[in-house]
Amino acid sequence: MDRLDRYRPIIERVLGWYAAHPPSHGNIETELIVDREQDHYLLLDLGWGNTGRVHSVFGHIRLKGGKVWIEEDGTEKGFAVEFVEAGIPKEDIVLAFYRPEHRKLTEFEVA
Repeated sequence: MDRLDRYRPIIERVLGWYAAHPPSHGNIETELIVDREQDHYLLLDLGWGNTGRVHSVFGHIRLKGGKVWIEEDGTEKGFAVEFVEAGIPKEDIVLAFYRPEHRKLTEFEVA
């Protein structure tokens, strides 16, 4: 089994948890969007909050070059931490929301 085949269900399980637990304020739904062909995973918040319309991507993960690229992470704990706890090694996780030259300052893959 290819390692990315092992990572896909982990990503879906972690992001699925967030989709099942939407924000407690406002009338907001959290949607998990999965594109298995292109290996993109999105978490969207949609609805109406206390200050108006909510339409935001708070999570975006993609698989690229044999690595898990975290493009957007709006969680407190951090997807990277959750992925490591679930069995994805740090060397296979790229914190893409950091500038490439700053990634070397993290304990994760630089790219």
